[in-house]
Amino acid sequence: MSEPRASAGGRLLTFAAWTVLVMGLWLWGKEITGVPPVPAADQAGGQPGPALPAARPPLPGVMPARVDVPALGVRAPVIARGLDAQGAIDPPPYELPGTVGWWGAGPAPGAVGAALMVGHVDTRSKPAVFYGLSSLKPGQKIRVERADATVAEFTVEDVRVFERAGFDPHKAYGPRVGGRAELRLVTCGGNYDKAAGQYAANVVVSAYLTGAGAKPATASV
Repeated sequence: MSEPRASAGGRLLTFAAWTVLVMGLWLWGKEITGVPPVPAADQAGGQPGPALPAARPPLPGVMPARVDVPALGVRAPVIARGLDAQGAIDPPPYELPGTVGWWGAGPAPGAVGAALMVGHVDTRSKPAVFYGLSSLKPGQKIRVERADATVAEFTVEDVRVFERAGFDPHKAYGPRVGGRAELRLVTCGGNYDKAAGQYAANVVVSAYLTGAGAKPATASV
């Protein structure tokens, strides 16, 4: 039987540019803010997008426990991940296609900077956790439950597909507004190259913190 398709972080644009990204990650949310926000008219093929809410001040850095994407019906556990041998974020094991990986050496979701989360797009036989990521729209919500029982709510700003040719890691993953808490959800996209065993691009959802609260109490039985 063939190997599982290389999805999510398994083949997440692992070029020399990743070295530059990793070396500069400690600056995320500080001085590096050179990626301007995307104008609303550019988010939907030139059509004006929805009015987006104001950003909320960042929260203290706390590890994520679960990510919810209501528009996709996704409620997924989150595990911390490091970098693989090629310098890309190591995704969750293929045996956990419903789990999301968070780059644990970077900002926590809700804290200042751009937090990175990766998930598989598919397996050999079925869709995985981030299969529908490219269908998200500006204005839709992403909620991250954190280890301290708080919930950080993010609003989707835009969804982009980044091809391997001419890949710019700072444009794809870097913070857009200094001092803002941001989130990137990343999976594979484009055509699947069977010979190379990888997808041709990444889908990157960019969102920013717009709300926060306590995790709803679970009713006892």
